[in-house]
Amino acid sequence: MANGKKLIRSKDRVIAGVVGGFAEYFDIDPTIARITYAILTVCTAFSGIILYPILWLIIPEDK
Repeated sequence: MANGKKLIRSKDRVIAGVVGGFAEYFDIDPTIARITYAILTVCTAFSGIILYPILWLIIPEDK
């Protein structure tokens, strides 16, 4: 990791902090990230519903 960032689940969470963690990693507003995730979930035949629990298990929690 050249930039020193680590992808972790955020404490600023609505469900599990997955999208909040992505927002922190990419330095964007968490609300914008959540809206984008919701739109992409609807546009991709709801595959985001399957992807979210997988990411929940893979991405470590902020300690």
